[in-house]
Amino acid sequence: MDIKDTARPLDGAGVSAFLRSLPAKPLLLGLGEARHFVGELGELRNEIFRHLVEHEGYRSFAIESDCLMGLVVDDYITTGAGTLDDVMERGFSHGFGASPANRELVRWMRAYNEEHDGKLRFFGFDGPLEYWAASPRQALTALYALLDGPLPCTVVTRETLDTLLGPDDRWSNEAAAMDPSQSIGQSADAQRLRLIADDLVALLDTQAPQLSAENRERAALYGRTATGLLRYHYWMADASPARWTRLSALRDAMMAANLHTVAEHGPALVFASNLHLQRNKSFMPFGDQQLEWWSAGAITGTRLGDRYAFLASALGTAGDNTPPPDTVEGILSTLPWDHSLIDARRLAEAITKPAPRISHDLAYFPLDPAQLDMIDGVVFLKQAVRLSRLG
Repeated sequence: MDIKDTARPLDGAGVSAFLRSLPAKPLLLGLGEARHFVGELGELRNEIFRHLVEHEGYRSFAIESDCLMGLVVDDYITTGAGTLDDVMERGFSHGFGASPANRELVRWMRAYNEEHDGKLRFFGFDGPLEYWAASPRQALTALYALLDGPLPCTVVTRETLDTLLGPDDRWSNEAAAMDPSQSIGQSADAQRLRLIADDLVALLDTQAPQLSAENRERAALYGRTATGLLRYHYWMADASPARWTRLSALRDAMMAANLHTVAEHGPALVFASNLHLQRNKSFMPFGDQQLEWWSAGAITGTRLGDRYAFLASALGTAGDNTPPPDTVEGILSTLPWDHSLIDARRLAEAITKPAPRISHDLAYFPLDPAQLDMIDGVVFLKQAVRLSRLG
């Protein structure tokens, strides 16, 4: 089979044809990043999303960024609250607010909502964490505030909640990422907060009928974020060999829980690292360990089945690095288009035993030739020049 028979130019018609080739219309279409902060990929993502909105009925966009900070962006694009500069500064984690493509996306979504009744929504779906984690204060206190009436005080008073939380910097200590003894996640205060968070989430169910749909959605977000953060902090304080495997799995599980809510507003385009959106298990060398856990995409695919689809991205020449001709990226570089959309399963049948690409750019994750049949499609950029490390 000629590999050109597995591919088409990446344009609006190609995206729509790809969607028609799937067994079901996806509620979530994952577009993976082979590398963060690739200018050309961000611009291409924006073009794809605009086409999906204008021609395929998509109304939501989700990105690998802090789910609570994402509320700032969603408020802006739905109501116009704040300014674009402020939103880009306060609405993104991991340095993503500095991306010109993200700024253009937010500007376009706000302009679209000003002119249309059917509003677009924006979601961050990562937890408020990286290798370390933020204080659960924002999530817990916001959930407490939404549970109106005397019942929250039967669980905990606001004053006690503030006392147990204490200063935020004792939670956000980056040194705890590598030294579990510096984490407070298994302290008496933290363990009491885990019980309180669980009781508040249970209380939310009993008060759901008196909350507006918007407040129910936000309260549920605050609840799962608070419990997720406290669980993550608990395992940061663990000194066993399972520590980093557990932390990695918990982060992707938090992502998957947020994606489950995004799917309720689907169809949606989801943009994140290939490693978070892939269907197969994730593996990562870590010191003398080999960590392995199920990605957010694998968990989401289990829940949604055919209603989840995954497009991995891949780069040909990235900066000054050109792929060897016997790698998947090298073979795809022979396609005649600058940007291509490839049927990954047909590609897996067309090429036999390609060599794995070795990347000296630690921020770039090449395609795994053995996993092509776990991908629905590949978005391939023959050349990427604008690479940065803003995060």
